Amino acid sequence: MSTTIETSATSLLRFATAGSVDDGKSTLVGRLLHDSKSVLADQLEAVERVSLGRGQEAPDLALLTDGLRAEREQGITIDVAYRYFATPRRRFILADTPGHVQYTRNMVTGASTAELAVVLVDARNGVVEQTRRHAAVAALLRVPHVVLAVNKMDLVDYAEPVFAAIAEEFSAYAASLGVGDVLAVPISALAGDNVVEPSAHMDWYGGPTLLEHLETVPVGSDPSREPARFPVQYVIRPQTEEHPDYRGYAGQLASGVLRVGDAVTVLPSGLTTTVAGIDALGRESDIAWAPQSVTVRLADDLDISRGDLIAAGAAPVPTKDVEATVSHLNERPLRAGDKVLLKHTTRTVRALVKEISYRIDIDTLQRRSGAAGLNVNDIGHVKLRTAEPLALDDYTDNRRTGSFLLIDPADGTTLTAGMAGEAFEAVRGDDAPDASEEEDWV
Repeated sequence: MSTTIETSATSLLRFATAGSVDDGKSTLVGRLLHDSKSVLADQLEAVERVSLGRGQEAPDLALLTDGLRAEREQGITIDVAYRYFATPRRRFILADTPGHVQYTRNMVTGASTAELAVVLVDARNGVVEQTRRHAAVAALLRVPHVVLAVNKMDLVDYAEPVFAAIAEEFSAYAASLGVGDVLAVPISALAGDNVVEPSAHMDWYGGPTLLEHLETVPVGSDPSREPARFPVQYVIRPQTEEHPDYRGYAGQLASGVLRVGDAVTVLPSGLTTTVAGIDALGRESDIAWAPQSVTVRLADDLDISRGDLIAAGAAPVPTKDVEATVSHLNERPLRAGDKVLLKHTTRTVRALVKEISYRIDIDTLQRRSGAAGLNVNDIGHVKLRTAEPLALDDYTDNRRTGSFLLIDPADGTTLTAGMAGEAFEAVRGDDAPDASEEEDWV
């Protein structure tokens, strides 16, 4: 059974791409799809037709991902474009995220479930502010693997010193954010150097091509090593002649493994019981592992509803006081005193923004206290007070049950993405007040 779990966890890689405007990100993604034979013939014909209409001799591979009319007219990426492709070695779900600063929030969406982030830079410009912002978002979301793709090496004569300087600067910045795994790859997306096939122009580079790294990077984890977390999505009680007493709790296992006989705690009530049965795809099973969708039956009849969390092992302590690092996504600022809705897994509760503790300066990684609020694309730390207790894990321990959204109660729009706990392992000295000096909210 262990082999089955590991295989299901590592056969699919979710990764996101990010880069500044005009760094060639869409061309890179198009090249990756084209050279890996993942483009349908009619798609390629359409791109060739549009490219010829523009007077271009070769097909513009960026058109394979820039699907919106505004994107094609402006030559930029606006929305997150998801692409599925596969090679003989691995399946992929790619989230191509925008590069313009005003669309940084879209990277949060694309990278929230990613296990690897490809950050693109122009070899002529090196590491810029938006590069650092993308690295910070990847670190904030705990993306375990980061690839620095130094693009347009053909425009700097494939010079190794140019690549080495950029790689060193980015790696040092990523390390200060707590990113442990960074690989730098020199590429030319336009010419295809080191994207799928090794480059004949950079014999000084001995590492893998981008696709080779994507195919071989270790991803996923053994669910048996993670704490079991099962958010209840729906209570099933058919009350039919065939199933008069059936009571099951349906949902998707967020992390870990559940087995029949496991002792579990239902949160936030704190009631304990054991797993009496597991139903998957209409059949009984002795085991379930993340991210399977199953129905769990418990040994005792407890008062459980949508939004409750069934946890095995060390369970999080429910609390109404939430401290979290957040990335603000909305044009409307987030301010202390705002009333919001907090959505955590399948549970949505009312909440109050108690305090904007500080904002993180992306350039210096310093904490800036005294901010009146958080504006769009800002990353900061907040304190919240919820109307009902929540069972949140620390985001560093569990990305699924440590994350949440803040929602505008008036119109239902998403305001902020939150990660319980501190964001980065090594944020530099700040001017924020000491925690012991802060007053309790009443």
